[in-house]
Amino acid sequence: MDLFSDHYITRDEQLSSRPSQQFNVVRRVYQQDVLNKDADYQVPDKPLSYRCKKAVKSCGFGECLLNSVPIARWLPRYSAGRDLVGDLVAGATTAVMHIPQGMAYALLAEVPPIVGLYMAFFPVLIYVIFGTSPHVSMGTFAVACLMAGKVVTQYSTHPDYANLLNATANVTTGGVIAAPQYTPLQVLSIVCLSVGFFQVIMWILRLGAVSTLLSEPLVSGFTTAASFQVLSSQLKDLFGVKIRKTGPNYKVVLVNLRQLEPLVSGFTTAASFQVLSSQLKDLFGVKIRKTGPNYKVVLTVIEVVKNLPSLNWAAVIISVITCLIIALNNEVLKPIVSKLSRVPVPVELLAIVVGTLVSRFGSLKEQFGITLVGNIPTGLPVPEVPPVELFPSVALDAFTITMVTYTISMSMALIFASKEKYEIDANQELLALGASNVFGSFFACAPICASLSRSYIQYQAGSKTGMTTVVSACLILCVLLWIGPFFEQLPRCVLASIIVVSLKGMFMQVKELRNLAAGLLASVGTLFCRSQKPYTCLLGRVLDTDLYLDIKRYRAAEEIPGIKIFHYCGGLNFASKNLFRSTLFRKIGYLKPTDTAQEEDNLTKSESFEWDPTIGHRVQCVIIDATALSYVDAPGIRSLVAVQRELATSSITVLLAGANGPVLEMIDRYNSLESEQLQLDTFPTVHDAVVYYKILTSRKDDPALTIVS
Repeated sequence: MDLFSDHYITRDEQLSSRPSQQFNVVRRVYQQDVLNKDADYQVPDKPLSYRCKKAVKSCGFGECLLNSVPIARWLPRYSAGRDLVGDLVAGATTAVMHIPQGMAYALLAEVPPIVGLYMAFFPVLIYVIFGTSPHVSMGTFAVACLMAGKVVTQYSTHPDYANLLNATANVTTGGVIAAPQYTPLQVLSIVCLSVGFFQVIMWILRLGAVSTLLSEPLVSGFTTAASFQVLSSQLKDLFGVKIRKTGPNYKVVLVNLRQLEPLVSGFTTAASFQVLSSQLKDLFGVKIRKTGPNYKVVLTVIEVVKNLPSLNWAAVIISVITCLIIALNNEVLKPIVSKLSRVPVPVELLAIVVGTLVSRFGSLKEQFGITLVGNIPTGLPVPEVPPVELFPSVALDAFTITMVTYTISMSMALIFASKEKYEIDANQELLALGASNVFGSFFACAPICASLSRSYIQYQAGSKTGMTTVVSACLILCVLLWIGPFFEQLPRCVLASIIVVSLKGMFMQVKELRNLAAGLLASVGTLFCRSQKPYTCLLGRVLDTDLYLDIKRYRAAEEIPGIKIFHYCGGLNFASKNLFRSTLFRKIGYLKPTDTAQEEDNLTKSESFEWDPTIGHRVQCVIIDATALSYVDAPGIRSLVAVQRELATSSITVLLAGANGPVLEMIDRYNSLESEQLQLDTFPTVHDAVVYYKILTSRKDDPALTIVS
């Protein structure tokens, strides 16, 4: 608004008046080094001491405590009237699910079922203190237990395996080979400790952002494939067969394949089949030779097929009935009950209770040879230090488990956080999982992970805060202290059935593999095409301004005689350096189409060029516009050196304009290390470079000539 009138300038009037407005800016022509000196340029230097002081100054002890121990933030604000009922119902519901799932999934880790209940008590209490998601249910997870079970099988003491090794040694060398003197619980504890150690290290290094690098389709592919392995691991229990362990065959191949496990979904597919095969013997009640950790899926299926004539039909019938009941509940009854009540029917718990009662009063083991769970001790275990000398052996597998469990847990936490509109601290979750696993390792626990099914039921049951986990842990404690021995008569085929039916959701994700493959190909193809076809053009000056635009897109932009301004958008590195060089030479005319190409097809014509030795008569200066140059490495700078020297042979001056600070710093570092240095005059803008070159040439021709920009 004009200060001396009541007239208001409308937006249309402002826009219509802009083309007629002119602003004259008078300043000196800057070279980059002169501008750096005048503007007092310096490379940002933030030493560790500075960062530590800043962190301490901006975050007091109390604030750091609240950030590192979230329970100190939410517990004082806990409202019993608002949250207690929901937490009690959700905690009881989750505990009911913990019992059958914990006992079943512990079998995947090659340890007694009671370990699954330990995992539902010890580590989850630590997660309540450090975790930031109140809705995820931590504890046993099929894939994590299976991966840990592979390590347990490989390094723990198995009498059959020891006898096999000794028999082989007696035949070949006449000696005796001592079997590894580690129990399955000891091996499992060092795996858990190693996973916790890696997670704590990642927390210290603030690597929580790695969760964003693993997309949902990748995680789905992993869990889908792992479901097949879980299913294969249950074949022995489904069929009620016995297997004996074989030696570590194909070990060299296994070591090489293990390097690819975190990278390809093929590994996860094999993992899924392994879990399935491991349960076939219990589902069908047959006895099969136990396979080693290598090619476990294939060998287990082969053993089950060999032992089909000796099926335990009682185990098969129990497995079929149990699977049918649980499946009908999940597909038919659960959707109906969910509309009437937040608490689902605990069909898995009912299955193990009924199975235990039928086994106890029907004498299934004595009458039909059904394999039972066996001894379940009461009370809490005595903490023991894991065998840390095994850490180098299990480190690779432990790191794989670390990435899998953290990614799945973070994915689940983010889902509920999005629904309830709260934030999840990715780095704090690393501390929570790491501290939980370290603590749980002293009680022979497997690495914990968020369970999809339990977390969803816990959320649906009305969980409000971390108090849900406390309620669940207290109920699990009652089972550990008093109720555990009741389940000693439970048939293992019932647990195998619970595992197999729970895999249905992960099996259905197979449908997404096609989309995953298509998306992967499209993404890789797009990245490749974009890296091979960056945006490049020649710039021209618009009228009497300092604006330089693409001459193919702006008809008012005219090239300056004798000067070629080459604009390059993208990174200049080892992969794109040859493309940069050839594109630059074609754009400025140093490469021209060959005469023979005129008679050939369009494809050949566009790719057939020859050097033009007369370019020096038309072009005297090439300005490389680096305003859109995002990154440059040593091979990229070396290509600039080669370009400058090649053009210099035709008496063409090369200037660099608009490069950002990191690019210029990289050039300085390159020049300090390499003998062939890049000696280019650099300028903050293209216009500075143009005016500078005009001044330079005018001094050569007529020192008295004045250049008007």
